[in-house]
Amino acid sequence: MAETVKRGSRLNGTERAQLAEELSKGYAEGKSIRALAEEAGRSYGFVHRLLSESEVSLRSRGGATRGRAKRQPEQQAEQQAS
Repeated sequence: MAETVKRGSRLNGTERAQLAEELSKGYAEGKSIRALAEEAGRSYGFVHRLLSESEVSLRSRGGATRGRAKRQPEQQAEQQAS
């Protein structure tokens, strides 16, 4: 981010569009919404809303599936051994 904006200050017009563009680029590069919010000095909700308004395709949550994906190969190995 070129410059963090004072938390809670209103962004209108070109400032908002410029921030939305920077956040969109960062999100496309793989940064999380939380990381972008921290960099920009804004809340998670604000960044999420700005990305949604910019029609960015948001990634699905990945945290809940990691444990399941990790266990699947173990279960398959057990089934093949039986």
